[in-house]
Amino acid sequence: MTDDLSTLVRKFLEYLEIERNCSSLTVRNYQHYLDVLIVYLQESKSRPPELDDINADEVRSFRLFLSRSAGTAGESMKSVTQGYYVIALRSFLKWCVKNDLKCLAPEKLEVPKNKDHSLKFLDEDQIGRLLNQPTLSTTNGLRDKAILELLFSTGLRVSELVSLDRDQINLKTREFGVIGKGGKSRVVFISKSAAEFVGRYLRSRMDRLKPLFIRTGGKKEITQGDEEIRLTARSIQRLVKHYVTLAKLPVMATPHTLRHSMATDLLRAGADLRSVQEILGHKNIATTQIYTHVTDARLREVHEKFARGNR
Repeated sequence: MTDDLSTLVRKFLEYLEIERNCSSLTVRNYQHYLDVLIVYLQESKSRPPELDDINADEVRSFRLFLSRSAGTAGESMKSVTQGYYVIALRSFLKWCVKNDLKCLAPEKLEVPKNKDHSLKFLDEDQIGRLLNQPTLSTTNGLRDKAILELLFSTGLRVSELVSLDRDQINLKTREFGVIGKGGKSRVVFISKSAAEFVGRYLRSRMDRLKPLFIRTGGKKEITQGDEEIRLTARSIQRLVKHYVTLAKLPVMATPHTLRHSMATDLLRAGADLRSVQEILGHKNIATTQIYTHVTDARLREVHEKFARGNR
């Protein structure tokens, strides 16, 4: 292997795509973060950078450069965004170590700590108001109702939702399989209500197109197998935002908020954390534990029993 940094990064991205089966979005993001580093080093060295150029001093200088760079809103780059660059670089260095290349030890890179953010989720009343917003007498309204019900019922990520095909879902058994982050497969279960509205939506369609959810009313003629008619993740995000506004909810909910709400709802009803982990498709239980601070009934019982104001 050559020590030319651009060549090594290209091979690393190929490894992510082929061997790690990472999504195209993940590969594209890692490429962006590492390309910024390459350009930074190239301007600093006035030559094509090599792997040896990634040392403790240069990384510290690069991170200082990031912290002073402007973010998307013109303000200084957020620490969470800076962390993405560090994560990408650390993953690249781990790959280098795996391939017996002499480089900076990846464990020496620390990801910036972020402030804890409150978890956004909808309560039972807010969920009910949101789900009741679509007008069922219209084609799009019926479709949107099915989308909202399915998002809340399954906890699907928006990327998983838009990739669904109509023959993928078994409405009789109310279950189907999806491939989530990192190529991790899981079984997804549908509520009776969601199954009912998905079924009604499919029966209302006059086409035989493969995608489960499609756009309507566009100028482009709908043809058999036309993938361009499939709803996009951005379309789903706009759709949810529209109904959140109609419902006048105090929380600006997104499709991911419905995922949070579903997990919170399950835990509050008594589901165990491991089961919720499997339902959501989390690789690590630590990811699922973000919900426990709003659902831990035991802590509420302790507070009710021992807090001075309750005695």
